[in-house]
Amino acid sequence: MLHPLPGPADDAAPLSESSLPDDFTYVETDDLRPGQRWSTWDDIGVLAGPEPWPDWLVTTDAAVDTELGILKTGKEADVFLLERADADASVVLAAKRYRGLDHRLFHRDAGYTEGRRLRNTRDRRATAKGTRHGRSVQAGQWAAAEFDCLSRFWSAGLPVPYPVQLDGTEILMELVALEDGSGAPRLAQTRPPRDLLETYWEQLVDAVRGMASFGLAHGDLSPFNVLATGERLVLIDLPQAVDIITNPQGMEYLTRDCTNMATWFAARGLDVDGGELLADVLTYAF
Repeated sequence: MLHPLPGPADDAAPLSESSLPDDFTYVETDDLRPGQRWSTWDDIGVLAGPEPWPDWLVTTDAAVDTELGILKTGKEADVFLLERADADASVVLAAKRYRGLDHRLFHRDAGYTEGRRLRNTRDRRATAKGTRHGRSVQAGQWAAAEFDCLSRFWSAGLPVPYPVQLDGTEILMELVALEDGSGAPRLAQTRPPRDLLETYWEQLVDAVRGMASFGLAHGDLSPFNVLATGERLVLIDLPQAVDIITNPQGMEYLTRDCTNMATWFAARGLDVDGGELLADVLTYAF
């Protein structure tokens, strides 16, 4: 559930110029303040999320994006809070930005990208050699892969954040929040009672089945990449989703996903097993 916030979240770090994306445009006029920009929704080259668009989405040309601070840092990307508002409505979004060339620390194993191919031969060579251009292509490749997975999964009704738009290496998406507007905790941080734990497991199984029906595994599924918002789970961090069939390590990643999640639930008292989950999920993949 989305909740417009009046200002930076309590746990968001103060905004600084160094934390903004390299291409963020500062405009000081009677209408905009530093740290604001006109909405990029209709910009050329920006991909919009799947239709039907949620009713909370602000799409007007007059909307303004306001940076509210950083929510989470990572080795490959940082997540910021961004408010998009016009005269009639506002919503706070999560802006995931893959790091710039000088600060990027990609740790994704090459195994994740086996089976994926870049169409441009120059891009393929540059990526293989690790050149500056190749690293730039790599960042865009991860962002595009995550946006594509989010769009496909959301359209299929799977529990992922709604992907608002893709602009280069920035993905704007739904901010998964609790009823009070605060960010939803990771599943690993929760201690749900038995009945809720059972509900969470059922949702988790359905989600993994749903991904498998696309022939995909999350690839890095763990209680740290699942958010718990009330009685609902939401899966996040999907740039490394792997094809179970075309990727030689696809089955290995799927097995690890199932083992990670079953181990966490079993440690909290549920009689579940990673091998049984894997066998169940595979019936949806083939």
